[in-house]
Formats: sequence, structure tokens, C-alpha cells
Amino acid sequence: MRVARYKAAKYTIEKPLHLGAVLAGAGQAVLDGYSGYGLPLGEAFQLRDDVLGVFGDPSETGKPAGDDLREGKRTALIAMALAAGSTSQADVVRRHLGDPQLDAEGVAELRGVIVETGALTQVEALIAELTSDALAALVAAPVDDEAREVLAELAQAATTRSG
Repeated sequence: MRVARYKAAKYTIEKPLHLGAVLAGAGQAVLDGYSGYGLPLGEAFQLRDDVLGVFGDPSETGKPAGDDLREGKRTALIAMALAAGSTSQADVVRRHLGDPQLDAEGVAELRGVIVETGALTQVEALIAELTSDALAALVAAPVDDEAREVLAELAQAATTRSG
């Protein structure tokens, strides 16, 4: 989750919002509102990207299925699967994660562990919770209705995307 916060939340969402707000002459209250919105949204965005990296349709994501698994990315999905998994499930993860030659059968086996351990369900629930937190912060933020509407649409697009 630390990677999600600093890779996506701060760098991709919060700081660009801050930059625009500062250039527009906004005060600290707006910056705080954008942080309350941007940090959970950025985390949810990164988690959605992690899910797509394992379960996404290559025709929609533009990258081969299971690429994140082949690259050995230590995502929240993997951490949760390892934390909840049995010894044999953990062995499957350790054996296949980071294998650049991982074939479709290995991808399917890793996906199975992620689903069976409840990691996918946990991550989906976390995405929903973080998105809800972002939208709640947006409602409370001192921004105009047009900005609020556009940012609410961005939150939905960023967290429900399939590619």
C-alpha cells in the first residue's frame, strides 16, 4: 500500500491537483480538500491497475495477460494472497511469481491462488472503500460544482476501468 500511496496517489493524482490549484491561486483549504480526495483515489487507481495486471483482458489493457506476474510485481494482491494462503498456495506464488517464462497455465494457477485466498475480493472491497472515501472528501472540499462533477467522474473512470 505504501507503493500505491507514493507511486500513484501522490505522484499521479494529488500533486497534479495541487499544482493546478496553486496556479489558479487556491488556498490551503482547497489543497487539503484535494489531498483528501486524491490520496485515496490514487491508491484505488493503483489497486485497479494491479488487478488489471493479473486479470485484465489483453485486448483492453494493451499488455499480455499476467505480465505483472511475470515481472514479479509485489502488489497488494500478492501480499494478501501470501498472508491468507496455505503453505501450498504460498509455494505456488513463490514458484511462479517473477518467472519471465511463465506460461498461460502458470498464470491461471497464480490467478487461482489469488481468488481462492480471497485476495481479489479484499482488493475489490478496498478499491470500493477508497473510492468512497475520495468521493466523500470531494463533497466536503471547498471547490465549485463543476470541478466537483468532473472530479467525481474521474474517480469513477479511474477505479472502474477495464483497460
